[in-house]
Amino acid sequence: MAPISPLPDRADTRDMLLTVAERLFLADGYDKVSVRSICAGAGVNPAAVHYHFGSKDGLTTALIETRLAPLWADPLEAIDTSPDAGTTVADVVTVIVAPFVALHADPLGHLHLQLLARFVDDHPDATWSRPWFHLDEWATVLTALVPGLDAANARRRWALAFALLLTRFGGQRSLSAESISTLTQFVSAGLGAPADPAQPHPAQPQRRDR
Repeated sequence: MAPISPLPDRADTRDMLLTVAERLFLADGYDKVSVRSICAGAGVNPAAVHYHFGSKDGLTTALIETRLAPLWADPLEAIDTSPDAGTTVADVVTVIVAPFVALHADPLGHLHLQLLARFVDDHPDATWSRPWFHLDEWATVLTALVPGLDAANARRRWALAFALLLTRFGGQRSLSAESISTLTQFVSAGLGAPADPAQPHPAQPQRRDR
């Protein structure tokens, strides 16, 4: 029997690997799924994951970005932080939380949140390609909305906020409307707290070109 080879179209093979990995992660759990089983499920060469993604971790970050980034991209790009816009921290948090609510209620979406929570916790230095997966992007937004807040403290605030959101929405317990409202208010208050006047104010980050 001739050896199984990756599909001729690289994009098709890549998409198939993501789809199969997603299905296996949902059925068996992340830890029980091997690179070999993903390749076998996709009907491709055992080295295909390493060829397209470098590793299982690389495949997982690609899966998370591919599935989650589109949910936030347009709403976040539409946020206007100019002084005349009147945008508040609560407005930004509302934009962030809405997709979390929908994902939490959907088994596949919930899997994506669990994978993201795992990677943020276990791989703080993971390589992401989408701009909104970088804290610098969020720091730029927050420093524009909280007078005197420096970029380093903005990143710390966002790291804590996302850790809480992922823990709650990626958990097994369902969240009531009241819980979601309280969580949204809590995150908004933490992010929007007045800057400590004793903190130094280094140069503010610039938003990346897209």
